Amino acid sequence: MTNTAKRPRRPAHYASKAIALLALLLPPVSGMAEPLPRPVRAVSAETFLSSLGVNTHIDQGYDPKSYIEPLRFLGVREVRDGERHVDGELAVARATGVRFDIIGGGDLKGVMASAVTLAKAGALLAIEGANEPNNFPMFYNGLQGGGRGHSWYAVAAFQAALYAGVKHDPILASYPVFGPSETGAETDDVGLQFRVIPRGASTIFPPGTHFSDYVNIHNYVSGVHGGYGDNQAWDAASPTLNDRWDGLFSNCGITWFRHFQGYTLNALPKVPRVTTETGWDSVADPGGEATQGAVLTNTYLDQFKRGWRYTFIYELRDEEGGPGHQGLYHGDVPKQAAVDIHNLTTILADKRPLAAPGSLRYVIRNRPTTVHDLLLQKASGKFYLVLWDERKSGQDHVKVMFLSRHPVLKVYDVTRGSEPVLELKHVSVADLTLSDHAVILSISG
Repeated sequence: MTNTAKRPRRPAHYASKAIALLALLLPPVSGMAEPLPRPVRAVSAETFLSSLGVNTHIDQGYDPKSYIEPLRFLGVREVRDGERHVDGELAVARATGVRFDIIGGGDLKGVMASAVTLAKAGALLAIEGANEPNNFPMFYNGLQGGGRGHSWYAVAAFQAALYAGVKHDPILASYPVFGPSETGAETDDVGLQFRVIPRGASTIFPPGTHFSDYVNIHNYVSGVHGGYGDNQAWDAASPTLNDRWDGLFSNCGITWFRHFQGYTLNALPKVPRVTTETGWDSVADPGGEATQGAVLTNTYLDQFKRGWRYTFIYELRDEEGGPGHQGLYHGDVPKQAAVDIHNLTTILADKRPLAAPGSLRYVIRNRPTTVHDLLLQKASGKFYLVLWDERKSGQDHVKVMFLSRHPVLKVYDVTRGSEPVLELKHVSVADLTLSDHAVILSISG
């Protein structure tokens, strides 16, 4: 499902990195001369975990049972696959608890029937439009949509019919519809760069045509031309950046192929959106398996922090018999990326969403532009502050300062396991040395 035609690769040297963690016992921050910022509102840890997805290939004939143990280990909640082998998807859902986003490829009755089957079993997440019609043309009502130079009229007609069908179905009406991917490749301005075509748009389909609840982007973190730099995943997740990533701007702002007008720069950050494919090749992309792990865990965090509701990594397992090494697994063996994601989901695991998360007052001092944070809270009330650096090489030293001393502060490193690497008592300041991946502070009291 990858857009191979747009993604040449470029090797680069990988510098190994290490992370050192140290926290100091200091007086309460309330005695400092500089005031702390306003409290930061947390997000339910369960809500973040529900955003994590991965691509599988049950639809392409791979054994559904082979995915059960890897999915259990990863701890991701959502899976993207096709709609033709729903029995296999049901078996996986029953064994793991995951939900499926199923892709529709022109067979409206088929995808609707599969969606209903999954919904009745509590195993449906969403229904998605055509996958990369520029690379994989689809057919609807006898017309080809996409491919080399063909009109996208059939793609838009199918998408409009899919949306209407889902929203008028008594079982499916509450489920979200994802748009088709690679709308930036439209050959004619059918309007798929929009969720709903706005008034005044000069598109082939009329204003008011409703295509999706979420636009669907394949903003591969590796970028259109490969390479590896600081803030690799942060920039790929930008809603407005027009750079070397196949992002929201080039698909829904001004389309990358024919430059059709979509959403304005001011509107783009507010557009409901999902990423159904992103990835990093552990052989063709720089850095090997260690960098793949760091980049992909950062991708999950960046995407959520920057407003993407769901993010699906491509793919769970390296392509069997194929050239790609984007998988989190090589055969049945987890790569470092799978281990890092397992550690992330294990540390943050929660049993239920928190309806009204609270706030925590903290500040990060000496903070460079490559250091990011996400405050989560579990149903127990405990806060988890995730900090991640996106340096290609080198380290950054930051201070996390709290309003008062905390009875217990545990430090986790997602590259070193799911148990704390350090436990501190009665501290108000944590000195951290960060490099290219996430650390997590659990805060009691």
